[in-house]
Amino acid sequence: MAKKIKIFTDGGARGNPGPAAIGVVIKDESDKILKEHAEYIGTATNNQAEYKALLQGLELAKKFKPSEINCYLDSELVVKQMKQEYRVKDKDLQPLFIKVWNLSLSYKKVNFHHISREFNHEADALLNQKLDKHGK
Repeated sequence: MAKKIKIFTDGGARGNPGPAAIGVVIKDESDKILKEHAEYIGTATNNQAEYKALLQGLELAKKFKPSEINCYLDSELVVKQMKQEYRVKDKDLQPLFIKVWNLSLSYKKVNFHHISREFNHEADALLNQKLDKHGK
C-alpha cells in the first residue's frame, strides 16, 4: 500500500445553508487515483460541507495505511483552523473540527494545505455531479 498519500477534498452548498455535497479524491505519490468518493449530505453550510469532506477523506484513507497524508483543500478557513492558526468559533463547526482533529491523530503524520479552486477541480467536480444529480 501507499506510504504517502494525497487527499483532495471539497464540500459545497448551494445556498448557505442549502443542499450540500462532498467530493474526495485520494492519490498516491505519483498522482495515481486510488479512490474517489462523492456524497450528497443534505442541508449544510459550505464550511460544514468542507469539514465533512475532510472527515470522509481521512476515514477512507485508513484502508491505505499511510505513513503520511497531505490534505489539500480550497477552504482557507478549514486549513487555518486545522493548523490552529484560527480558533473555531462557530458552535456548529466545533464538533466537526473535533472529529477531524481526533481522526488525524490516528495517523503518523497529517499535513493540511490550502490550494486554489483550480487545483481542486476533481473533488469539486465530484460534489457538483452529486448536487446536479439531486436536482439541487
